Amino acid sequence: MTLWRWANKFCDIPTEYHITAGEGETPLVRSRQIGPSSGLDQLYFKLESANPTGSYKDRYAASAISHMLRGGKSRSIGTSSGNTGAAIAAYCARANLACEIAIVEKAPMGKLKQMLAYGAHIYKVKGMGIDPAVSEFVMAQLQAKAEMPGAQLQISAFHYSPDGMAGVKTISYELAEQAAASGIALEHVFVPAGGGGLNLAVVRGFLDLVNQGTLPASPAVHCVQPEGNNTIAGPLREGAQQAQAVTVTSQISGLQVGNVIDGHETVNACRSVGGTGYLLSDEAIWHAQKRLAREEGLFCEPAGAVALAGALDARQRGEIGCDSPIVCLVTGIGFKDPPSVDRMAEAEDCPVIAPEEIMAQ
Repeated sequence: MTLWRWANKFCDIPTEYHITAGEGETPLVRSRQIGPSSGLDQLYFKLESANPTGSYKDRYAASAISHMLRGGKSRSIGTSSGNTGAAIAAYCARANLACEIAIVEKAPMGKLKQMLAYGAHIYKVKGMGIDPAVSEFVMAQLQAKAEMPGAQLQISAFHYSPDGMAGVKTISYELAEQAAASGIALEHVFVPAGGGGLNLAVVRGFLDLVNQGTLPASPAVHCVQPEGNNTIAGPLREGAQQAQAVTVTSQISGLQVGNVIDGHETVNACRSVGGTGYLLSDEAIWHAQKRLAREEGLFCEPAGAVALAGALDARQRGEIGCDSPIVCLVTGIGFKDPPSVDRMAEAEDCPVIAPEEIMAQ
């Protein structure tokens, strides 16, 4: 099964245009170490890192590229900090479409190599993803380029690609189904944010189910961001009505989005279901990434550990109960960001020993 079993809930694309690589149906696993040791007795992880290219963006790409096929498009033009580009490049390859991607300046090489492996034409743009003015200019240029015959803009945000982002709502459909099957009365979902699209999709997915009468109420959906990219989480917590543009200082790849994009809608959406915002230092996020690997055996990139860092902060603040059922989205696999893996392992020693010394180890 793939996300297309939910097609009647998020799109009207005829079956013959569906492109899939096996995305969706990702595991929901219970914490064995971090939850019990942190006073979170019902802590769960939704492993979006199990998607075909290693991130939740495959849900977006499957829907986006299928819409392009139905529309007779032949060339995807977009921008990415890494995971969107990898997903779009992979699904373009499956659909035999051309793929061009403008990359944020500091995207990890591991993500760029993945895009290149799928045959995408990529280039880095100086200042993009750091300076909001540069990012806005780049977006305008790409939008103009996407007006060319056969081309279509693909950026993983409702503001730019609502058809693609509709596929991301399937995370909520699956979570609700998995929770019900396990007898979990889900109360809180923690979601990392760059431009806000993932948060918005998760809220909208739950509200779809509420409106259809298959879910009594949406869980609270919380927005978690690095302190150095405080576009949404801070305004949400402070009671502001809108998100804010910032100059990015965070080093957390994938969440370096200083422009508002889906931010205004995300503030309102999260607040409407009882969610709030959490801001964490890069160091706290890296620590959460290491804990996921060492204590849970879950290998994720730093952005994939942001939700857990938020949940731990919420518990320390006393804002969630010890017995509250909580899900953290683990959004991308560790291979996406090799430098972060080096950081986790840099203090470790891997000695070379003689065969007869094995018993002494």
